[in-house]
This record gives sequence, structure tokens and C-alpha cells, in this order.
Amino acid sequence: MVLRVADAIIAAEDYLSEADRNLGDGDHGIGMKRGMLAVKEKLAALDGATPIDKIFQTAGMAMMSSMGGASGVIFGSFYLGGAKAVPGIETLDATSFAAFLQGACDAIMTRGKAQPGDKTMVDALHPAAAAAQTAAIHSLADAAEIIATAAEGGREASKEMIATLGRAKTLGEATLGHPDAGACSIAIILRTMADYIAGK
Repeated sequence: MVLRVADAIIAAEDYLSEADRNLGDGDHGIGMKRGMLAVKEKLAALDGATPIDKIFQTAGMAMMSSMGGASGVIFGSFYLGGAKAVPGIETLDATSFAAFLQGACDAIMTRGKAQPGDKTMVDALHPAAAAAQTAAIHSLADAAEIIATAAEGGREASKEMIATLGRAKTLGEATLGHPDAGACSIAIILRTMADYIAGK
């Protein structure tokens, strides 16, 4: 699943850079591609018996060490924060997936100081993590679909927000009408996870 996510983000490089160009300096896709290529390289060195939390941890460290800057820390925290929330799990189910996403969201909000409404990746991740809590009663596939839909809704909602954090905040109302690039990445990540879980 993590490898499928890496491939999806790599394929979306141009889309993510265009989204970032509307709000910042246009390098988000390049940075995400660099991070996901590092994820693929590091995961290739693991064996089939590697615990789930270790896989997530490896992915997070790969992103953090390869992307550099704030983006590396923030997106690395997605996997690292999630890994800390699911220590020792042997299989991923709706409950552990919800715990993973809450851990990821908490880590990112702590690191980046972003709150919902600031027009950041949190605007896709926070509603997804919230949806995961209520969706935990469902099967993993159904829960993952609910989560991905919530993330995509958050990405769309970010279009109507004025950036108040990061480089984009200097643009003020000019950020209206454009989705946050980080929210776009989160939506792709969670949609790809849902599709993988569903066997698509």
C-alpha cells in the first residue's frame, strides 16, 4: 500500500507543482516526488516480515531525510506520527487505521502549528482523521472509502479559505479559489490507500 501511494504521488508531480504554483513557489510536486522515490528505495531494503509500524516509520524517515526543509518534516510526520500510534500491530483494520490517521494528524498539527482553516494539508487530513473515528465500526475497505471522501472534501473546501500560514499567507485573498497543494497530496495519499484496500 505504501509503495502504491509513492507511485501515485510520483505520477502526480506536475499536478501538485501546479497547485503549489498558484499559492507558493511551485516546488511541492518536485519535493514530494523526491520523498516518495526515497520511500521506495528504503522499503525495497525491508523484508516481508517487517512489522507494519516499522514500514510506516521507514517511510516517514525516508521523506524527512530526503525532502529537506519544512515539507520534509511535516510530510515525514504523517508516517512517523501514524507509526507511533499503532505500535506492534500485525494487521491493519478500521480501528488501527483510525489510530494511525489520528496520530498522523496530531503529529503534523504539533509540528507545523497549523489548525483547520489555515489552508494547509491539515484541511484535508483533519476531516479524514475525524471521519476515521466514526468509520471504525465498518470494514477496513468501507472505512477507507469514507476517509478518502472526507479528505477530498477537505481539499475542495480549502479552495474557499484564505491562507494564514506558510508562504501562501503573503498572497492573502489571492489564494481564494485554489486548493492547498499539501491538501491535494493528502487527498491523493488517502484515495490511493482506499483504492488499494478495495483491491482496485
